[in-house]
Amino acid sequence: PSEMLKTLRELQEITQAQLAEASGIPQSNLSALESGARQIGSERALTLARVLKVHPAVILFPDFDMRRVA
Repeated sequence: PSEMLKTLRELQEITQAQLAEASGIPQSNLSALESGARQIGSERALTLARVLKVHPAVILFPDFDMRRVA
C-alpha cells in the first residue's frame, strides 16, 4: 500500500504538500505512509482515494489477483 500510494501520487504529478492540502492529512504523515513507517488504514485510504480519484482497494490491496479467487 505504501508504494502504491507514492506511485499514484507521482503518476498524477502532485507533491506530498499538495496531497496534504487536498486530503487534510499532514505532509509528515503522508511521508510516513509512503515510506511504510505508518499503516494507511481504511479511513485514510478512503480519504486519499477520493483525492487521487481511485477506488480505495487500489491503495489497500495493490497485489490482489482476481485469478486466485476461486
